Amino acid sequence: MLRNRLLDAMRAGFGDEAPPLRLVFPDHESYEFTPDPAVTITFHSTAPLKALVKGDLARAADTYVAGDISVDGPIEIVLKTGIALAEKLGQFAPLRGAARLTALLPMINSKNRDAANISHHYDVGNEFYRLWLDEQMMYSCAYFRSGVEDIDSAQQQKLDHICRKLLLQPGERLLDVGCGWGGLLRWAAERYGVKGVGVTLSERQYSFARDAAASSDMADRVEIRRQHYLDIEDADGFDKIVSVGMYEHVGLRNLPTYFQTLARLLKPGGAFLNHGVVSTDADGRPRGPPGGRFIDRHVFPGGAVPHLSRVLIELSQAGFEFADAEDLRPHYALTLQHWSRRLEACREQAIATAGPEVVRIWRVFLAGMAYAFDHRWLSVAQVLSYKPLCSGEIRRPWTREYQYRNSTYPLKTPVAGKLDWT
Repeated sequence: MLRNRLLDAMRAGFGDEAPPLRLVFPDHESYEFTPDPAVTITFHSTAPLKALVKGDLARAADTYVAGDISVDGPIEIVLKTGIALAEKLGQFAPLRGAARLTALLPMINSKNRDAANISHHYDVGNEFYRLWLDEQMMYSCAYFRSGVEDIDSAQQQKLDHICRKLLLQPGERLLDVGCGWGGLLRWAAERYGVKGVGVTLSERQYSFARDAAASSDMADRVEIRRQHYLDIEDADGFDKIVSVGMYEHVGLRNLPTYFQTLARLLKPGGAFLNHGVVSTDADGRPRGPPGGRFIDRHVFPGGAVPHLSRVLIELSQAGFEFADAEDLRPHYALTLQHWSRRLEACREQAIATAGPEVVRIWRVFLAGMAYAFDHRWLSVAQVLSYKPLCSGEIRRPWTREYQYRNSTYPLKTPVAGKLDWT
């Protein structure tokens, strides 16, 4: 029987290290690995059993999303149990897909494919994201100073940290590539006096960001476009460019084009900050338990991330001078944990808003990614670089002090130019 074959494999894999797990089969028979198990996996049909016994991980993930598998228990324990299953058996893809975000996908993303991929991920619905994101609707790594801040405070700290790194000044033009729901642009326009342009491929994000700018009386300072980054044309150029959590969607083979495009749009002497996920493997290979293609198929189609060294090489080849990199891995682990717990707290409302399939995917995705960052399978880096002036000169701060001064507003900071050798 399928049930016996699966149980034999699991018992052999775990030995004396049994997980706190109960399995419930389609005929309602159950098997408990330990007394009073904290996690229950219920198989509602034989389809997932067949997939697991055959080692068809992609199919097993599909059956989970479709509702043929239910998983009950505290999400953190669910994840630990799932990771243990993956490590022992090399099976059960739905609970260990977090490491797959580092996969080196061979496809070359096109404009149409990019638009479809972005829509798949971000057009789930603004109301769904609003349930568990912060009040600014920031869907990227927050910035913690003590680790005890709530998610709203930590995201505001992230926004200000980015603005300060870029040394934003009143009247400057800021381009936000992959602007999401527009929170960074509104923050920069209101507190730093810049004029901003944000681009996104998501129809839902575009509508929300445009309306939010208008309702906050910043429509004259914040322009939102539904536009591919390759189609951005601006004769005047931009003083500063920022990209937060966007380049992961570009595809590895398109990284040179991505950075070259932004270099063309940035004025000489301008600064560019790229904030995004990086692989912790030097060759960009997946880390963590053996994975299926759960994230590739159901969460981030077309996504891939390089090692930080690849980012620096591509920046240099595009004509930027690398100035600073800050690793935010612990910050993202904690951010994802906040998101996961907030989603758990409003699970029934999320199901009513987005449907059970979406919630099944995102419960596993958020908790799984928190685990991945906490275990150093992935990291996230803010990389600051500059475009040389026409003379070849680079003017940049001597130190990082300006990033941490105790002020919300920008300060004039001495910058370093060429030394006088005469």
